[in-house]
Amino acid sequence: MNAEAAERVAEIVEQTLELPTVERQKYVTAACGEDVDLRREVESLLALEHRARDFIEQPALAAAPEFIAGPGSALKPGENLDDYKIISLIGEGGMSEVYLADDMKLRRKVAIKLLKFGLGTASFIRHFQQEEWILAGLVHPNIAQLYGGALTAKGLPYFVMEYVDGVRLDDYCRERQLPIIQQLKLFRKIAAAVSCAHQRLIIHRDIKPANILITKEGEPKLLDFGIAKLLDPERSMAGDQTMTLAAAMTPEYASPEQVRGETMTTASDVYSLGVVLYELLTGQRPYRIKDRNPAEIARAITEQEPARPSTGCQGRWKFQTPNSESQTASWRSG
Repeated sequence: MNAEAAERVAEIVEQTLELPTVERQKYVTAACGEDVDLRREVESLLALEHRARDFIEQPALAAAPEFIAGPGSALKPGENLDDYKIISLIGEGGMSEVYLADDMKLRRKVAIKLLKFGLGTASFIRHFQQEEWILAGLVHPNIAQLYGGALTAKGLPYFVMEYVDGVRLDDYCRERQLPIIQQLKLFRKIAAAVSCAHQRLIIHRDIKPANILITKEGEPKLLDFGIAKLLDPERSMAGDQTMTLAAAMTPEYASPEQVRGETMTTASDVYSLGVVLYELLTGQRPYRIKDRNPAEIARAITEQEPARPSTGCQGRWKFQTPNSESQTASWRSG
């Protein structure tokens, strides 16, 4: 299997593992399409997932030649990991577990992301460490900061990052009934964070409200670069970069080229930002999707004409002539 095919298999498997078990088969069918060989490789790895067998014929990372950790590698509350004391498990995905921990040296809370036991193939380690490399190159006040990374005693890679104690963007705006002008101010900061990533040749690929948390101070933080992609700086300028994405996404916020598995540019993130903003201001998504079948979602995104946001806002926002620069709309309850 060549490197491009291996990359595609890895991306589909990783996204499949993020889904509930009952949705995985439909997703694999839609993602692989008519490519029988691709589907065979994906299904083979999924079937052997718990045994962590190498499925891509390429050498392991130089820094991690044989990473198949032993049993019991999950972290427990109270356990020490270098300078960190584990408090609790706060999140879990297909590839990794995220823990809240105390930084005993600097006296602060941090989030520790650890590769799951049993995913010790070279491909999964490479993808996990790529997220660390991507975060290392992103320094922006509205992007969760990377503090460092290392290996556990059992040989599993992990990295430590800023712990964001916040509320997801849509819940924050709804619960506080923020006027449009305040929502737009938040959104401008989010857009600036995405722009920062694009300037460094990074496409996020999974922009959605759940990956944008608002802190107690009211600052947005963009999270989860787990399926982000580094563009090839040798090819052209960032705005012209393209690549093939094999269904690594949250479908409801994906661009048309994303759901079709076609080449992507930084414009794909901009499209996802538009969907987030549409939902934020109207209270509904631009597409009418009957179920989460990937094929149904793809048809809706590529074939439906979204309703104008002004139509979706009817009955939700009451626009007024502003009395000051800070008041452009008021919330209509009910």
